[in-house]
Order: sequence, then structure tokens, then C-alpha cells
Amino acid sequence: MTSASASSAADKAQDSTAFRVAARIGYVVLGLLHLLIGAIAISIATGGGGESADQSGAIQQVAAAPAGMLLLWVIVIGLAALAVWQIADAVAERDPDTKKRWAHRAKYVGTAVAYGAIGATALTAVLGGRSESADSSRTLSAQLMAMPGGVFVLVLIGLVVAAVGVAFVVRGVTKAFMKRLSSPGGEIGRGIRIFGMVGYIAKGIAVGVAGILFLVAAFAHDPNAAGGLDAALRALAGLPFGQFVLWLVGAGLVVYGLFCFARARYARM
Repeated sequence: MTSASASSAADKAQDSTAFRVAARIGYVVLGLLHLLIGAIAISIATGGGGESADQSGAIQQVAAAPAGMLLLWVIVIGLAALAVWQIADAVAERDPDTKKRWAHRAKYVGTAVAYGAIGATALTAVLGGRSESADSSRTLSAQLMAMPGGVFVLVLIGLVVAAVGVAFVVRGVTKAFMKRLSSPGGEIGRGIRIFGMVGYIAKGIAVGVAGILFLVAAFAHDPNAAGGLDAALRALAGLPFGQFVLWLVGAGLVVYGLFCFARARYARM
């Protein structure tokens, strides 16, 4: 397929009302998952928290709910649509600045991969399996360490994940996320901005700590030190005043979930 035909296909996909609705449902799904992850993080901070504070733990809670299997299918379909939408954005990107154009495309593709990974976790649950993000991170770290140059790759992964966390914080502080929203004015618009700022900063902190754990695993040659979002949040709890910090981050993730609901309504699509 030529670039022109690929761009045309992307435009047609984005003109589809059904596809647009499915992608908006994807944002609702993201909101629900972040509400659950934030609630688990708060539970850990207050001395509870048997579930994993990540997408796998959130999906397990959804599966255990009434009509859980139906909800899981909604999660799979919504996130799949959202991932494809991001790919379509990448293909349709037409920024005249070449560097910016490819930077935007890389961001869209990376976001699509993240949405696809969460959707795959939900699909695994639908099919009766169980996927633990922390175990996957440790397995990946162990496999990389056993390969020539694997430690370098692990360091690179840690730096990339940490950079993503920093990017979330920057987007929150600068309110750059508002560029993709058709936000209303007045108190509603102000509330969306505040929720977005708090949510992006909280998620950035959690993702950034996950990146640091990959770096620790690489330099300590200990794959058990690596972990996903759950390990990052639990690592926060081990810091001085960590339970308070974890409570704040958990509350911030809940706020990010609420922001995702607003994003489902006001995202420019």
C-alpha cells in the first residue's frame, strides 16, 4: 500500500461514525481502569491492597463484577478501536516539519501499542487466562540479562519508560493535553483542566518510577527489581512518607480516570 492510499484509508476510518464512537468508548474504558488502579493504590497506602495496582489487577476486578465478561469484551473492543485510531492518526499526520511529523507519529504508535497491550490483557482474561504485568516485566528483564548486550537494552527500556513518565508530568504542568480537546468554557472547562493536570502528573510519577525500577534491575543485575506499574506504586510506599505519597498518587490516578471520561466526550476526533 502506498503512503497516499494509506493516508486515504486512515481518513476514511476517522470519518466513520461507528469507529469514532468505539474509540470514545475506549477513553471511557481507560477511565474505568484508572479509577480501579487508583483505588487499589489507595488501598495499598492504607494497609490493604491484595490486588495488583496495574491494568491486570483492574481487569481482574472487572472480571469478578456482575456481567464481568461482557464488560471485558467492551474493554477489548474499545481499546482496540482506540489503538487503531492512534495508528490512523500516525498515518494521517501531515505536520510540514519533518522532525515534528515523525515525532508525532512515534507518539501515536507508542500510544497504540500501550492501548493494545492493555486490550490484550483483557482478552487473556476473557479467554480464561491470567496475565500479571509484574511477572512479565521480571521475565523480560531476566531474558534480556541472559543475552549479549541485554543489560544495555534493559537500561534503554528503563530510560524510555522514565522519559514517558517525565513527558506525562510535562504535559500535565503545561496543560498540553488541552490541544486535543474541544473543551467547553466556564466551570466545566476549568474542572477538566485541573483534573487533567493532576491526573497527568500523578500518572507521570507512577510511570517514571517504573522506568527507574528497570534501571535498578539493570545496574544491580537483578531481574526481580524490575516491575510494572504495581511494583512502581509499591516502591513509592517504601519511601519516607511513602504511604502518604502513594495515597496522593492513587488519588491522582482516580482523577486521571475522571479526566478520561471527560476526554471521551470532548476529545477532537
